Amino acid sequence: MPLVTVDVIKGVFTAKQKQQIIDKVTSAMIEVEGENLRGVTWVRIKEFESGDWAIGGQPLSTADVQGLAAGKAA
Repeated sequence: MPLVTVDVIKGVFTAKQKQQIIDKVTSAMIEVEGENLRGVTWVRIKEFESGDWAIGGQPLSTADVQGLAAGKAA
């Protein structure tokens, strides 16, 4: 019974985008484990507050991630 957790920063993804993440991660798992395990394949999204996530000791904010998505350096 697989459980996949996707960690994201709060406010970066819309509800629609989070549902797309869930759908696509589920599909990827089913490709590996087989259709019979779809009903017991769990995918959850865990959101962290802006600034509660750091890379190389530097806090990452919602705005930083949105800038990265727009092609700007954090």
